[in-house]
Amino acid sequence: MLSSLFTYHDEPMHLTAFFARSLRICLLLILSCFVFAVQAAWYPADVIADGQKTLYTPLTKANQAWRICALLPHGKDQYWWGVAFGLSQEAERQGVTLGIYDAGGYDKIEQQKQQLHDCYALKAQAYIIAANTADGLIADIEQLSAAGIPVIDLVNGIATDKLTSRSLVSFEDMSVAATEYIAAQQREAINQESPKLKVAWFPGPKGASWVMAAEQGFRQAAAKQEFDTIEGGYGTTELFVQADLVRKVLAKQSVDYVIANAVAATFAARFLDGRRNQTGKVIAFYSNAQTIELVQKKQLLATVSDSPVLQARIAIDLAVRALEGSPYPRRVSPVIKVISQDNIHQIDLEQILAPENQWMIHQDLPSVNDAR
Repeated sequence: MLSSLFTYHDEPMHLTAFFARSLRICLLLILSCFVFAVQAAWYPADVIADGQKTLYTPLTKANQAWRICALLPHGKDQYWWGVAFGLSQEAERQGVTLGIYDAGGYDKIEQQKQQLHDCYALKAQAYIIAANTADGLIADIEQLSAAGIPVIDLVNGIATDKLTSRSLVSFEDMSVAATEYIAAQQREAINQESPKLKVAWFPGPKGASWVMAAEQGFRQAAAKQEFDTIEGGYGTTELFVQADLVRKVLAKQSVDYVIANAVAATFAARFLDGRRNQTGKVIAFYSNAQTIELVQKKQLLATVSDSPVLQARIAIDLAVRALEGSPYPRRVSPVIKVISQDNIHQIDLEQILAPENQWMIHQDLPSVNDAR
């Protein structure tokens, strides 16, 4: 057999092809191992599960290609790009079928409701929902719960106990962390006779569950620190909306600090950087790629992270566990991190951001006949 394969005239060509093919196979094997290692690297992860600090480890793989529907409020900024990326990656790793939909904005409550109904028509077996509002989908969620269909609350918070589990971080705790951080920064610099700190507050879209939680935390912490709060007003987290709110406040008066949603914080940091008579410092009470970059450039004091990519990965695992009858916690929260110049090089940014050049992922849940 060998002699027939490697004849004198054909030997150089066959040997070259043989070794080239062998090299390709070896490279593919090495690459596949590398890709698996990268995808597996997110766990075990530091979390608070049902009130206890622990390490979270997901299932190795789902038992079958469960049909899961993920509903997000929008895909207009990199926070939600990271969430969509985390959902997609963990669904692929576990071998489940996933649809990812965004409503187009926090004001598109009816659109999100319609997307839920569309997923139901496509026979979704579990739902992961980052809700536009705390109460907009409660009736639908309660119907799903009554039918035994798992529903995972992701990131934003939903005001019902008819949920299977939650993968989220308290925005109340995040705004408290931001407020306490600037208080700690000033504790040594300001004596007891110094005037109150003037702090501008830009929460985000009115009525969103995460905004209400963030406001509660900020106001309690600000009252404790006796801040003089300047109200920035509400608005969707689109750049032009938040930029308008920031300009209206910061163009008229000086502040010591700005605590804001990530979009407003990004604009405020750049706005203040270009004004010589303004010395205010900015902290974001949640993170995206822009706030991380501005911390690296020393233009942003700090940014608080809830690890959205990690939350999304955990949400997929919670849905699969519920579908397969595996044990699962009722609430999982990545440990909150305040990212500053002091610690940014120790932070695992893959838990926070999608890879560079990764845009929003949209993918329809295939019909049952087309499903793999």
